[in-house]
Amino acid sequence: MKTEKIPYKIYLSESEMPTAWYNLRADMKKKPAPLLNPATLQPMKAEELAGVFCEDLIAQELDNDTPFFEIPEEIRSFYKMYRPAPLVRAYCLEEKLGTPAKIYYKFEGNNTSGSHKLNSAIAQAYYAKKQGLKGVTTETGAGQWGTALSMACSYFDLDCKVYMVKCSYEQKPFRREVMRTYGASVTPSPSMETEVGNKILAEHPGTTGSLGCAISEAVEKAVTSDGYRYVLGSVLNQVLLHQSVIGLETKTALDKYGIKPDIIIGCAGGGSNLGGLIAPFMGEKLRGEADYRIIAVEPASCPSFTRGVYAYDFCDTGKVCPMAKMYTLGCDFIPSANHAGGLRYHGMSSTLSELYDQGLMEAVSVKQTDVFEAAEYFARIEGILPAPESSHAIRVAIDEALKCKETGEEKTIVFGLTGTGYFDMVAYEKFHDGEMSDYIPTDEELKAYRAKLPKVN
Repeated sequence: MKTEKIPYKIYLSESEMPTAWYNLRADMKKKPAPLLNPATLQPMKAEELAGVFCEDLIAQELDNDTPFFEIPEEIRSFYKMYRPAPLVRAYCLEEKLGTPAKIYYKFEGNNTSGSHKLNSAIAQAYYAKKQGLKGVTTETGAGQWGTALSMACSYFDLDCKVYMVKCSYEQKPFRREVMRTYGASVTPSPSMETEVGNKILAEHPGTTGSLGCAISEAVEKAVTSDGYRYVLGSVLNQVLLHQSVIGLETKTALDKYGIKPDIIIGCAGGGSNLGGLIAPFMGEKLRGEADYRIIAVEPASCPSFTRGVYAYDFCDTGKVCPMAKMYTLGCDFIPSANHAGGLRYHGMSSTLSELYDQGLMEAVSVKQTDVFEAAEYFARIEGILPAPESSHAIRVAIDEALKCKETGEEKTIVFGLTGTGYFDMVAYEKFHDGEMSDYIPTDEELKAYRAKLPKVN
């Protein structure tokens, strides 16, 4: 075995935990395009968002200039139950691959929700409680976000209503039951509970749902229920802000040992994990202090970066939300029922979309069976059963390490292991039984969805 001074797991002390979230937008010379009011096509104002989001979260969402937001003490105290999260040196994986590359992964699965989602869930629940609300509504894909939010709402004594993408609701009953254990109500989406749900079902009978559908239902429920607001687990600027604790901890851990990564890799659905992981590194890149190769990995079945267009689009299928400029496949796009439910969103964070459009990061798409092949390989070698979403980053990390083996380059690779896959065993079963498919949308299909994009100058 290798005998280097770098430990297998780099832990930070509580005193080394971030005390402020980092707002990446403050260092962007060209800011992300603003959210638009679909009725006026003008930038959304705080008062227009007040009926949907919490007041403090609106301020975070719209702030492009404040570099740091202090983390309230109540949230920092909650973080201490499962943070700091370890940065792990994948010695066993390196040895098995026979690569000269050094591989590290930031593991975010050491809490009951099983993922990084709790970092933002507790923040959003805190601000809802501070505002005196009764509860919140949300959507969830694979269920990590819904699980995290139900935990956070339970902690702050808030009601939690979750609309879960129907195919995930059926594929992942145990994650659904964890949400219910923490007191949340969970509804498969699209449902008959909302007007927009009824409309979607009428237009797409038998649909397995999408995050865009579930968002529409959750927003409608929030604006029609007194004392409720809507909260979102990805995509929004405020979520990337909260998730910056991932990257801040990662950078502090690497700096302790004088390690500078060459390649940083994260899975990409809406952008919360990727945006959080790369935040301080991208900040250095924007300020001209350092350079990194940053790779976003998305499913080939829902390829917003690699095959989408950079345009204004609705954030939800029911078209009840503001419009965002982002890499999108079209808000009507409903991806195949793949098993990486958290990556089944039609668009990408406006912040990450702008960075990608400027050429500051790369993107690749990978097939589902290749992802699960990497997940199984990683589980057998590193001893952690990864979530399907995380396994997209694992796939590309392995591929990059094998390239180093071919060239003899000793690159340092860091990737985000967003969570565990213990509630995703139906997916692993399909893979092992040879029943997993690799559906990839055709150019003709994507062209039809793009044709429906709103006309915004």
